[in-house]
Amino acid sequence: MMIKFFAFLLALAHATTAQRDVKANSSLGRLIMENARSLEGNQNQNYEFLENYSIKFQGCHHVSQWNADADDEDEDDVRIKTKRLVRFRLCLSNYCQNDSTSGCTSKFGDYVVDLNTFVAAYMQDVQENQEELCADIADDCQNSCNNGADADCMMACYSGYNMEFCMQSDDDNNRDDIDVLDYAECAEYDLGNNNRRKLEDNVQYYLGPYCADQGGEIHLGLFSDNTCTTFVNNGEGLFYQTMGYRLPYSGSSLVSNRCLSCSQQDDDGDNELKDVCTGTYQVSGKCETKMNVDYPNESACTYIEGIKIIRADGVIRTSSVRKSKAAAVTIGLFLTVAVLLAGYVYYLRTKLGRAQINLSAASQASLT
Repeated sequence: MMIKFFAFLLALAHATTAQRDVKANSSLGRLIMENARSLEGNQNQNYEFLENYSIKFQGCHHVSQWNADADDEDEDDVRIKTKRLVRFRLCLSNYCQNDSTSGCTSKFGDYVVDLNTFVAAYMQDVQENQEELCADIADDCQNSCNNGADADCMMACYSGYNMEFCMQSDDDNNRDDIDVLDYAECAEYDLGNNNRRKLEDNVQYYLGPYCADQGGEIHLGLFSDNTCTTFVNNGEGLFYQTMGYRLPYSGSSLVSNRCLSCSQQDDDGDNELKDVCTGTYQVSGKCETKMNVDYPNESACTYIEGIKIIRADGVIRTSSVRKSKAAAVTIGLFLTVAVLLAGYVYYLRTKLGRAQINLSAASQASLT
């Protein structure tokens, strides 16, 4: 099962191309959740239970694997590529804690999914939520600011709602041409010289997400290969010198550690499940041992248990060693036998010592 699960994640990574609470019934929540159940081949699974849950990002990690797409005749192709996975938890929305690293401590499920899939679903959900929020307050701000003609007034209005992202200047739109969704999976990026710095000829650059801050955040980085394994030397500096602005999300996380609700209200005021939760859930590996569901999926519990702790470079480090009952019994028997043998040896030594004393006393008596 573990081999099939990992093979599925690899195939998923090849096929896939803001910071607010994320709930399981959101578009992001449904996408994550739908993909989780698909591993078991159950296409008719009912995901309505996810409406009560929220997604809590717990971190990401790297694993190294053979690059089957590498060109044997191209010496520059990466033979060992980096595979990135995200671990997240589903907590009951009423008990999901933003300030807690774990999110919750009871009635939860733990999951692992391809990083590209998670980032794409997450950013899509954030984008949709921002568009809805901006549309809700746009009329109020325009009515207060001469039908939107007063730019300073509009910015102040949006700032009053803590929604400055609703208003971007033309300069921002012209220079920041990166749509993060286009680079949720490693993709080529044309730096160009932009009249700032002459780049090497025939050099290709790639943008993609990677695990940062010891796996606690996901940043966007500049790479020199199409698997986003090899970082460009001083990539952030090169990007800034070439493009004239800082690489987005190079110093901040693409995803938030806040709880993301999987439920949202439709136009009629009824709750509906988000696509992000169902989609991500279906393609993820699951460990639902502590989840209050009728048929918990525990197919990935062993794998998830082994990735609780990672190194500073984001590579897996096994966090714990599972206890072996057989080994414990064997050790116990060995110790018991050792103690008994020691006692028996002591008994024989004591008995032999007494026999020697008695024999010596008898000899002396016969001589007298």
